[in-house]
Amino acid sequence: MANRFVLNETSYHGAGAIKAIADEVVARGFKKAFVCSDPDLIKFGVTKKVTDVLDGISFPYEIYSDIKANPTVENVQNGVAAFKAAGTDCIIAIGGGSSMDTAKAIGIIITNPEFADVVSLEGVAPTKNPCVPIIAVPTTAGTAAEVTINYVITDVANNRKMVCVDVHDIPVVAVVDPEMMATMPKGLTAATGMDALTHAIEGYITKGAWELSDMFHIKAIEIIAKSLRGAVNNTAEGREGMALGQYVAGMGFSNVGLGIVHSMAHPLGALYDTPHGVANAIILPTVMEYNAPATGEKYRDIAKAMGVEGVDAMTLEDARKAAIDAVKQLSVDVGIPTDLKEIVKAEDVDFLSESAFADACRPGNPRDTSVEEIKALYLSLM
Repeated sequence: MANRFVLNETSYHGAGAIKAIADEVVARGFKKAFVCSDPDLIKFGVTKKVTDVLDGISFPYEIYSDIKANPTVENVQNGVAAFKAAGTDCIIAIGGGSSMDTAKAIGIIITNPEFADVVSLEGVAPTKNPCVPIIAVPTTAGTAAEVTINYVITDVANNRKMVCVDVHDIPVVAVVDPEMMATMPKGLTAATGMDALTHAIEGYITKGAWELSDMFHIKAIEIIAKSLRGAVNNTAEGREGMALGQYVAGMGFSNVGLGIVHSMAHPLGALYDTPHGVANAIILPTVMEYNAPATGEKYRDIAKAMGVEGVDAMTLEDARKAAIDAVKQLSVDVGIPTDLKEIVKAEDVDFLSESAFADACRPGNPRDTSVEEIKALYLSLM
């Protein structure tokens, strides 16, 4: 069996990288850009940093901002109509996962109109054509949507998040500029950073993991463990480290999948609008404990990458505990809650468990699970 790896055609990294957008739109022969960005980024002038680059070369664009934190089917359908009305031929997605996920879904439907209902894109949809070319500019250091073949759209009618996996949706260009992330508040920096760590850890232990993906994931864990505390305190080194670390994690997990941390987090976002990174961070240590028997020596590697000393001399059981404890400590240090008591309602646990089991990330979990076992994990966090 061949292992497939899909990455951006081109990516730019480092302070000031957004200036390269001008060269890219010209070199690729684009005529007008559809700029997808959420209302807060527009309000606080973050989006303007990119549109100033376009203005500098008199490149025309239309801004679309009907995007929620957990983007909906309606957001996508409105975006498709706006794209068609604007006469645009490329998309520039500026923001976190919400902006980029919306952009991906819009881009896919424009070139594959038979999926205009949006809900038919859930899972691995049989699209035939690459989406409208996307230049992705992340403003958070977490989702890595700029380098993944995944996007998530909320089906409000059924209270569920739809995980969509499609090689046709990957942005052609990723522009990872830490200066675009400098205005993130502490809470968002912490949440998105723990999302990135979850990507790296789940990607490292998922059933689909192999040598090439392992290389990316273990390096991502190392970078994130060294950088997240600094990023939360808004140091330049921390911001730069997280910008790179989350991208490296995305290079890996996009190609091998995740596990039940994400499966359990997705329904929380759909039902309660819980920030995705917060949900992941709360759930991660508990699921790590649950998965430990199915991970071989990998937790020893994770503990080392997290900066734990003396790991080689530990028993396997102690090394696994050290990895979990290091993750817990990082989460506490950046201010993430430790349980779901303030989020989950007892009467929703059955629905959450069934939704998590049906989630597209669940099959990749290293340990086979069931609705009842997932329910027990939720209850243990309450």
